[in-house]
Amino acid sequence: MSGDARGAAGSAVPDMMPAWEVTGAAGTRGRVRLTERPVPAPGHGEVLVRVEACGVCRTDLHVADGDLPPHRDRVVPGHEVVGVVAAVGAQVEGVRVGDRIGIAWLRATCGTCRWCRNAAENLCVRPAFTGWDADGGYAAYATVPAAYAYRLPEGLDPLEAAPLLCAGIIGLRALRRTGIRAGGRLGIYGFGASAHLTAQIALREGAEVHVLTRGAEARRLALDLGAASAGAADAAPPVPLDAAILFAPAGELVPVGLTALDRGGTLVLAGIHVSDIPSLDYQRHLFFEKHLTSVTANTRHDGVELFRLAGSLGLTAQVSEYPFESADQALEDLALGKVTGVAVLRVG
Repeated sequence: MSGDARGAAGSAVPDMMPAWEVTGAAGTRGRVRLTERPVPAPGHGEVLVRVEACGVCRTDLHVADGDLPPHRDRVVPGHEVVGVVAAVGAQVEGVRVGDRIGIAWLRATCGTCRWCRNAAENLCVRPAFTGWDADGGYAAYATVPAAYAYRLPEGLDPLEAAPLLCAGIIGLRALRRTGIRAGGRLGIYGFGASAHLTAQIALREGAEVHVLTRGAEARRLALDLGAASAGAADAAPPVPLDAAILFAPAGELVPVGLTALDRGGTLVLAGIHVSDIPSLDYQRHLFFEKHLTSVTANTRHDGVELFRLAGSLGLTAQVSEYPFESADQALEDLALGKVTGVAVLRVG
C-alpha cells in the first residue's frame, strides 16, 4: 500500500489478489481469464474498496468481445461494484474506512468542458469509465475516486445493490428520456438486467408497460412484475406506444420499435453498443413527429435519484448469483441469453 493511503487500524490488506482480465479472445469462454495481481493502492482522492459483489453487465461483454474498442490492455471488467472501503488515499473527505459504497460506470469527468459546466457530465469530452479505462470489480479489490462513489443505503444486500449501479441508473436515465407520464403506454424491447428494473419504476409511476423480448422466461418475469402484455421481440404490441426503450443491442429492432410508436412517440436506445440499423422509411418510421434518441452514460445525479427511488419504490433485482470463480461462465451465459434478470458475482 502507498504511504499516503490510510487503512483501518489493525486491518490487513494483502499484497496480491485474484482478478479476471480481458484476453482479447472474443466470443468464447476464454474472453476473460483469472490471474493474480498486486492489490492497487488508492491514489490522490481515491479509496480502495474490498469488493463484496459485482454485477455482470452487457457492457462488460462488449468490452471483452471488442465491440467497444480497447482502452486499457488486459483491463479488469466490472462496473456494478459493491464493497467496503479498506483504505483511503490523500485528500479524501467524507468517506471512511468501513463505509459500504458502490462503484459505477462513470469514474471521472473533466469538470471544465461546456457539458460538465451545464449539468451534462455524461457528455464530457474527457471522461473515464470503470472496467474500460480503469480496472473494475471482477477482482477482490478495486479503487475509485471518492467523488464518484455512491454511499449505499443501510441494510441493502450487496447482491441486490450491485445491479442498481448500472442497470438501474442507465434504465432510469432511459426512462426519463422517453418523457413518459402516468397513464402513458411504454414499450420495453429486451428484458434483461436494466429492463426489469426500469419496468418496476415505470409501473410504480403509473405507466402501462408492454414488454417485447425473445425469451419465454423473461416474458413470464415481465408479467409477474405487472406488465400489461409480453410478446416476442419483433411482434407488434397490442396498443400503439407513447414511448419505447430498446435495451436489446439489436439494430434490426429500431424500425420495429418506431413502427410501434403512436404519433409524437419517442424511441430511446439505451445500449452503449447496437448492431447495424437497417434503412428507415421516412413515412413509416419517422413521420408524425416521432423521435429517435440515445442514452450516453449517466450523471451522478442520475445515480442519486436511482438510489432514492430504490428505497421509496421498493425496487427488487431478479438476481442470478455466480461464484467469483465463474465470471467467464456468467459472461458466456449472458452472451447466450441464458440469464434471467441480472447476473451478479459474489466476490467477498
